[in-house]
Amino acid sequence: MKILVIGAGNMGLTYAHGMAQSDLLKEKDLMILDNSAEKIAELRAENTFDVYEKLEDCLPKADIVFIAVKPYHSDEVFEAIKAHKKPDQIFVSIMAGVTIKTMQEAMDIKKVVRAMPNLAAQVGHGFTSFIGSKEVSRLELLTVEKLIDTTGRSIKLANEMEIDKSTGISGSGPAYVFYFMESMMEAAVKMGFREKDARLMVAQTFQGAVELFNSSDLNPTDWMDRVASKGGTTRAALDSMEENNVKELIKDAAYAAFDRAVQLGKESNK
Repeated sequence: MKILVIGAGNMGLTYAHGMAQSDLLKEKDLMILDNSAEKIAELRAENTFDVYEKLEDCLPKADIVFIAVKPYHSDEVFEAIKAHKKPDQIFVSIMAGVTIKTMQEAMDIKKVVRAMPNLAAQVGHGFTSFIGSKEVSRLELLTVEKLIDTTGRSIKLANEMEIDKSTGISGSGPAYVFYFMESMMEAAVKMGFREKDARLMVAQTFQGAVELFNSSDLNPTDWMDRVASKGGTTRAALDSMEENNVKELIKDAAYAAFDRAVQLGKESNK
């Protein structure tokens, strides 16, 4: 099995390194393509992948192709792929908002898997949602899933609309967490803590809370009730959030990301 990753940006390299470090591929079964001379030199010095600068030299060799470019570069990439593709290749896209239909028509292909990863894939704790076109067999989809899972965990979705929905939850989700962390760090500094201490305090609090959540089947409300007591400090904080409608604002933010993903999909279909 030969894998090609098109695009050596953050997510492209994340998947490339994850797959390279797994037991799924043999040495040099992973190819990577980029158009930056500086990036190509870096990758060749790393000597982990077969590195290419011309699509026609690597695409015909690949069984599975990961497309990891920005959506605004998709037209030129699709045009180049269309000219050099081969039958039965599977194309895995991690481009936000670009639909399966758009890719099938633009590249004149059938087998497409659309995936939505998140940033935590860079540290092996990512979450990716994915769905394949009907032409992708169950065995092929299982193979893609194993490759995706080299960067964390994943779920197969029921329909393509759920990809856009997952964008609003897991795809964009790390930024929501960082936003909340930043707010807590700023509060800590305002209270008089050093920035270094505020960072450690908040990071460890989040990590500990996630570990607790994953340690049982208790839901978030159950855990909040274990921390908060009537008339106590935690209850004062939670009451303040409720009074300021924080929960609804977070939901609105998730829907804003979802709506934008849908809009991007409509734009790509044009």
